Formats: sequence, structure tokens, C-alpha cells
Amino acid sequence: MSTTLQQKRAELFRGLHDDFLVLPNAWDAGSARLAAEAGATAIATSSGAQSWSQGIADGRSLAKADVLANLERIVAATELPVSADIENAYADDADGLHATMAQFLATGIVGINLEDSGATRNGPLYGTEVAAGRITAARAAADDAGIDLFINARTDVFLLGVGDENGRLADVVARGNAYREAGACGLFVPGLLDLDALAVIARDTGLKINAMWLPGAPTPGQLREAGVSRYSAGTAIAQVAYTAAAETARAFLTGQDTAMAASIDYFAFNDKFAK
Repeated sequence: MSTTLQQKRAELFRGLHDDFLVLPNAWDAGSARLAAEAGATAIATSSGAQSWSQGIADGRSLAKADVLANLERIVAATELPVSADIENAYADDADGLHATMAQFLATGIVGINLEDSGATRNGPLYGTEVAAGRITAARAAADDAGIDLFINARTDVFLLGVGDENGRLADVVARGNAYREAGACGLFVPGLLDLDALAVIARDTGLKINAMWLPGAPTPGQLREAGVSRYSAGTAIAQVAYTAAAETARAFLTGQDTAMAASIDYFAFNDKFAK
């Protein structure tokens, strides 16, 4: 992909956050193409679903080379902007992150989710200053590539229950402000769906706030009213797809074919992937 086209998609993706961006996360080229056909205005990947599709557990277990190859296929499968969940970017120090970001940007993506969790799965968070330095490195790599990358800084304070419960909101706000100054555009706070808390974070950080669906989530309208700019599905759509696959396989093994008989015709489905 040319830098000019990638930059145009980056500008489009950034502008989508000025309204209320809904992202049905994809995990491979096929799911990305289907999400686009369904009406998505941009594609975001799910690291968990991407790992499952290759028989690997979530949590930085999938090799970086496999992630990069998958992202290249996703970007090639759609004309929409693609934002990638790159976990901790497969690097702990800022210099290493700058180098790996060049590889991720070369796939054609125009946005990233960058975690502030530590190097180990479910490990401690990077200190605020260290995490901000990593964002600075990612921004520098994007600047070097000539791409106005949308950096969605993910903080796992609520997801992992970090620190005293009464101090978590203040911690997220402090981190958000540090991340914004370092070059982040958005703030993703998985595990948090309290509307009042989300409104405080949006107000006090000035960042585009990303909420993720969980059972019992507020409506999109309520989230938007609270100041949320971006609403993503995480692994949920992949979970639905794999649940259907498991149930259909069990039915087929017992001689039942109702679900398969009711599915879309092979040729009609295959045409969805014809260029």
C-alpha cells in the first residue's frame, strides 16, 4: 500500500471518532470482509479472536510474524481503515517498540490499541511514565512513516483490578492525561461500563473514549451521551461464531442438518469474497 493511501485512510479513521464509531472486531480477512459488507465504517481487530483462529490462546501467545501476516491479509481484504490490537507491540522498552511499530505500520494499518499491561500475561501495569514513553515511541515511529496513526491507549486498571478500588478512576484519569501528552488519541478502558465514570474520564482527559461490550452493557445511545466516542465488540463476535460452529458440529454428528440447510448458499457466500 502506498503511504498516500494509508495516510488518507488514517485521516478518515481519525475523523470517524468525531461522531460515535462502532467497531465489530474482526479476526481474519474473511470476517473483515463480512464486517465491511454489514456496514462497518472501519475495521478493528481482536487479538484474542485472532489468536483463537490460529489455535493459540489469547495473551501475547501468537508469534509476531503470524500477527503481521494476518494484518496484511486483513488490510488487503477491505478498503476500510484498519486498526490493529497489537497488545504490548511485542516489545518492552521504547527502542524495541519503535522498531516493531515500523513492522506493524508496514502492513497498512492506520490505528493501534497499545496496552499498558506489563510484559507477562495478566502481569502488573507499566508505570505511568514508562507507559507514556512507549506511546511516545509509537508516535515517533508513525511520524517517521508519515502516517497520522490513531493511538488508542489501553489501560487495564479496571480490567485487572489494579490498586484500591476507590482510587482506580483517578488513576485512569492520571494515566489518560499522561498518555494524551505522549501522543495518544484515544483511551480504551476495558472492564469499565459505568456511565458516570466514563463521563468523568472523557471530560477530564479530553481523549476519545473507547468502551467495550460486555453482558449487561449500556445501550450505544447511553454510552454516546456519556461522552464515549468508540464502541467495540472485542472477542464477542468471534465467540458467537465459534459457538455456532461448535453447536452445528455437534448437531451434524447426531444426524441433524437443520442449521446447515438453512445457511446461505455456497455460491452466494463464495461470491462475497470475489474481488
